[in-house]
Amino acid sequence: MNDSENLRQPLATASILDETLRAGFTMASEALTGSLLRSLACTKPGGSFLELGSGTGLSTAWILDGMDSLSRLTTVDHDEKLLHIVRRYLGDDPRLRMICSDGDDFVQRFEGEAFDMIFADTWPGKYRLLQETLALLKPGGMYVVDDMLPQANWPEGHSEKAALLIATLEQLEGFHVTKLSWASGIILAVKQAA
Repeated sequence: MNDSENLRQPLATASILDETLRAGFTMASEALTGSLLRSLACTKPGGSFLELGSGTGLSTAWILDGMDSLSRLTTVDHDEKLLHIVRRYLGDDPRLRMICSDGDDFVQRFEGEAFDMIFADTWPGKYRLLQETLALLKPGGMYVVDDMLPQANWPEGHSEKAALLIATLEQLEGFHVTKLSWASGIILAVKQAA
């Protein structure tokens, strides 16, 4: 079995990837992570999804590909140039809401309904405001982070931050946590019902 074969990537990903490379953006999620996100999104019909860190929209495209017509995805990024790429290739999808905002501000000020899945792909919601972000999940909701295995683009000292996050997630109360030493290193935490 080769987990990189026959992924059936969403149509928009090829164009988004080309533009990502031209923009010099080096922190996009890989296709294996996208494939998992799509499968997880498919488990929540009519679901509400949050992506913290839109980047150029590669993972956004995968999540949208797994969602049904009644589901909604909110994606948040502070970089309008990156969101312009997301808007160009995915902006016509009525299930998608793009917000240009600091992720910390979004998490701290959010007052809507809880989410079925949160993909935290940036510092806010992952390395900052973790507990506040986890509080935005419904029972049965999934919290997903990637890049938990050492990455070539990590700044100096980041491995210690990642190790601390892993240790924190391993000890979460009220969640079932699964660590996958696969793709870029993924952790999935599912909120238990009360």
